[in-house]
Amino acid sequence: MRQKAVIDLPPWIEKARKTLVDSLANGIARDEAAVRAGIALDWSYGQTDGQITKLKLVKRQMITRGSAPVAAPM
Repeated sequence: MRQKAVIDLPPWIEKARKTLVDSLANGIARDEAAVRAGIALDWSYGQTDGQITKLKLVKRQMITRGSAPVAAPM
């Protein structure tokens, strides 16, 4: 994956199906075309995802500031 070798994907899926990540391998096999495109293409949503994560963090902080404190159970 690090070398962006799409050819190595089917053997990796077969090997992964025999381990604890078999559900991940099955999901990748179901949408193999999208996974291949994700490996081969240079597109990245890193900046967008970072901004969304930052926005969600600020939103969570604002929600917790507005709520009443919860009393500890006795």
